[in-house]
Amino acid sequence: MTAKQLSILAYFTFIGWAISYIRFIKGAKSNLLQYHLKQSLGLIVLSVLYGLVLRLLALAAPEAAAVLTWAGIVLFILLVMGMINALNETERPIPFIGRFFENRFPFIR
Repeated sequence: MTAKQLSILAYFTFIGWAISYIRFIKGAKSNLLQYHLKQSLGLIVLSVLYGLVLRLLALAAPEAAAVLTWAGIVLFILLVMGMINALNETERPIPFIGRFFENRFPFIR
């Protein structure tokens, strides 16, 4: 698989990310893949945290959880934007959150 294909795959669930990361470690080193591994892992971590907060909020205040559910659509849109960046082979951060994850995850190098 090419770096472009692996970069796109990284946005497809944690398993897609893991496959891309393993290929990255085993020699498919590329700046494009490294960048999108960081961006997609950041989005995965953020999505998991969002899910946990949403579940806790649903127990405490179901009305607030219903409103917060719409934020999941925003996360999905950010995911699609990351995939489009990978498809276009650009190292552009995901809006709002991407810059935060550019220098995180030092194990991805």
